[in-house]
Amino acid sequence: MDLLKWSESEVAYGRRMLDSGLVGLRTGRETFLQGSSLNPFVGESVRKALTPAALGALLGVLGSSPANHHKSVSRTLLFGLLGSAIGFGTGVVWQSRHLTASAARGAVRNIHRVRDEHWVEKHPVAYA
Repeated sequence: MDLLKWSESEVAYGRRMLDSGLVGLRTGRETFLQGSSLNPFVGESVRKALTPAALGALLGVLGSSPANHHKSVSRTLLFGLLGSAIGFGTGVVWQSRHLTASAARGAVRNIHRVRDEHWVEKHPVAYA
């Protein structure tokens, strides 16, 4: 097999892998949501992430104080905002972990199926 045919074959295989992974993500998401809309789930996750965001802001403000106790308002606001963003991001990730796991399982399942089909195409088994 020359390089051009091989590369075309591999690109097609990669495209099949990507497509099957995306279909698996959608399937896993739908399995988790059980017919519900994604919007209420996201809203609930965001609402529950506000507590870690507030805690992160508090820790950021407390952590902005230098050892000599000369507080800069801009430094305090920056650290509070940074702590809030980290807390909010962590909270959203934590609240949506089950959805993420379900989507990832669906994607991996489909990718493994395509990989196995590809292997069988490349290594046909002759049953006699």
